[in-house]
Amino acid sequence: MAAIRQGAVLKRAEPPAALPPDDSGLHPLIAVKLWENPCWFSFRLNYLALRFNGPLYGWIEQRYRLMRPEYVVLYALHLRDGIAAKDVVASAGFPKNTLSRAIQKLLRRRLIRRAPDSRDRRSFVLRLTAEGRRILDESVPPMVAWERRMLATLDRDEQQVLSKLLARLVQDSPNWPTSIEQEEQE
Repeated sequence: MAAIRQGAVLKRAEPPAALPPDDSGLHPLIAVKLWENPCWFSFRLNYLALRFNGPLYGWIEQRYRLMRPEYVVLYALHLRDGIAAKDVVASAGFPKNTLSRAIQKLLRRRLIRRAPDSRDRRSFVLRLTAEGRRILDESVPPMVAWERRMLATLDRDEQQVLSKLLARLVQDSPNWPTSIEQEEQE
């Protein structure tokens, strides 16, 4: 991967090959960011994530008094109960200390509990409590509906292709540099 150098001429990274036939309804700067942007992928990914996460986590915070990192922990346990905090950290993209604080808040609110790991008595696993499970049972269906609404413009085949492509990027992400400085040294 080529390093970004200060003063380098920015050229649009492929593929935005052609403007769509009709951009009506888009703010003009959004159209520029879509079609004339050297960082087209990161713009699209971040824009969509913000459009999903802003309303969703605002609703969760208002309704359940949970900040995003706290809900991320609950959601991880919803998907796989009985995992260690390090597993949540490895899968969340948040700093370890942020998730550690979130876990402590969830323990204090009794939305999760900590138990010895039956396979390794030196370790602990996290589990949802009945109240934590109730919150997930209430909050996941609207989240799924919100995502379905976002994907409704794509047919089933397009959704599967998008899913596979994004999964490939996630799978490759451990190979990415963790800082710009690291990238420049390579």
